[in-house]
Amino acid sequence: MGTPLRPVSCLKKREQLKELEEKEDCFILDFDPYDPVDISKLSVSKNLDAFDLSIVAEKGQVACRDYPHSRHVCVKHPFDKTPHENHCELCYCYVCDVAAPCKYWTGVSAHCHAMENEAWKNQRKATRKLLMY
Repeated sequence: MGTPLRPVSCLKKREQLKELEEKEDCFILDFDPYDPVDISKLSVSKNLDAFDLSIVAEKGQVACRDYPHSRHVCVKHPFDKTPHENHCELCYCYVCDVAAPCKYWTGVSAHCHAMENEAWKNQRKATRKLLMY
């Protein structure tokens, strides 16, 4: 007949809690589970079914959403996921430094495609020189 005594695990890190809960019925926590969680130390999972925490609100301003910003850094219209011609009310033309859409926003060498690379930086500098004279 087996002994009724079983080993008891002691958990020191909150990150291991879920794993231990799946394996053990009884364990000792060496931390207060009600202490606040530092969300900046949490990892981001690509598996949307495996989330334990969801951010449902935010406090304060977001620079690339709530303040004027270059089109290529717009949060409302991600540059790599939306047509470059799209823009929000706070987007501005990277080349002309005016509210989007500028008069060169579409067409040949459309400014809607501008981003921080050498070619567009050079065009931006040239445009600024023209505006100074």
